[in-house]
Amino acid sequence: MRPIAIIAGLLLATPAGAATFVSQYAVAGGAVDLSGLSGTGNSRLGGFGSDLIYDAGSGLFTGMSDRGPGGGVLPYAPRTQTFSLGIDRATGAIDGFQVQATTLFRQSNGATFNGLNPLLLTGNAATLGGSLDPEGLARLPNGNLLVSDEYGPSVLEFTPAGVFVRSFATPDNLVPRTAAGGTNYVDGRPTITTGRQDNRGFEGLTVSPDGKTAYAILQDPLVNEGRNGANADGRYSRNVRIVSFDVASGQSTGQYIYQLESLADVNGRIDGTANDFAASAQGRSIGVSAIQALSNGTLLVLERDNRGLGVDDPTAASPVGSKRLYRIDLTGATNVAGLSLAGTNDLPAGVVPVGKSATPYLDIAAALRAAGLTVPEKIEGFAFGPRLADGSYTLILATDNDFSVTQNGAGTQFDVCTSGGAGITAQVALGAPCPTGTALIQNYLYSFRISEAEYAQLTGSVPEPASWAMTIAGIALVGFAARRRRRGTAVGAAA
Repeated sequence: MRPIAIIAGLLLATPAGAATFVSQYAVAGGAVDLSGLSGTGNSRLGGFGSDLIYDAGSGLFTGMSDRGPGGGVLPYAPRTQTFSLGIDRATGAIDGFQVQATTLFRQSNGATFNGLNPLLLTGNAATLGGSLDPEGLARLPNGNLLVSDEYGPSVLEFTPAGVFVRSFATPDNLVPRTAAGGTNYVDGRPTITTGRQDNRGFEGLTVSPDGKTAYAILQDPLVNEGRNGANADGRYSRNVRIVSFDVASGQSTGQYIYQLESLADVNGRIDGTANDFAASAQGRSIGVSAIQALSNGTLLVLERDNRGLGVDDPTAASPVGSKRLYRIDLTGATNVAGLSLAGTNDLPAGVVPVGKSATPYLDIAAALRAAGLTVPEKIEGFAFGPRLADGSYTLILATDNDFSVTQNGAGTQFDVCTSGGAGITAQVALGAPCPTGTALIQNYLYSFRISEAEYAQLTGSVPEPASWAMTIAGIALVGFAARRRRRGTAVGAAA
């Protein structure tokens, strides 16, 4: 093992701003995908940026939806969207988007998985059944897919056609339970007292380049691993668990602590104090969206707050504090699989978290603001794209627009219409036209450029152009679904 001091030195050397922003591409909200399904929301091309992978061989990307419109209260078949991007090989700018295939996730019996929460789907909050809220996506060397789910939290394996193969074993301390010990996959605190927070399960997933180890990361701390006064409360903690799995057996091999950026640092980037995040936002409104393994044993983590253009803030009125990529290293980190952090915001003496770069590899929000662009709320997926003509590399980021759907306190669903940042907004019935001058919230894709030298410093190697994406992340294209149609389904605009 490398000494911690050496690891820290390597990470501190990571250059801030090494990736240069190139362009934004907006995919129109409300377009229809290739699922062949009908009904409001069932065929809507939305939310496909929950995670993103790239296949260097075909030149295609695959994005993944989460549980669909309605936040788990509307029926929806979770799916992937395989699409092409027109990427200028001289500049890295995005100039086109077309869906090539839509793949539905199916159970062993052929039925589709469903984004409905377990209580609505099975009638029992303790039974997952076919409920699936997919957030992380990776590809194994045999071509199968690994998908991480927030409801469980779970890691599941699928064939390239989206058919369920098996589930990995979820460590018991992550399973949401009540004070009486009963499993509850639906409710949040105070009903659940241990395990993952509601809607804060496995948000990111990646596979080591050799295909032997999978890493899943929770979005935020466990519900009981934090402290507010005399009460255990994960919302006040920075300590998020990364879980490693042996791919062959599907068994967990370790848990490690990733520390979120401190709330004080996030608030320090917000003008004044009126819009600062409260203490309870540390482990709830700040969290992790994606993780990706690099060829040199380190990983990249996408960390963000819950502010920006989205269904909860369709005119981007609240100031954004954090959308950042950090480089981390698990070498020397303490395996905390057998250790509880219940009731504390601090790490016990002797517990070493994963090494994390002192400055971000990429400050996404700062780059977008510098380009005069509105920062979206949910930047959730990223992948290294094609190599460019001069040897530099592309880094593509994607957003989840929540299908541009929200709900009121009674559970009624509405489409969210907006004219954009600092503009106007309206809510209309699902599927109804937006008022003049407004449209459904778009999905956004962003292109960044990394020089060949910067890429070598980041990964430790420069692979051949046709295989470098597989080497970086050990993840790639889902593969085409049984439903394939060779025509584009969405329009967009570059910026």
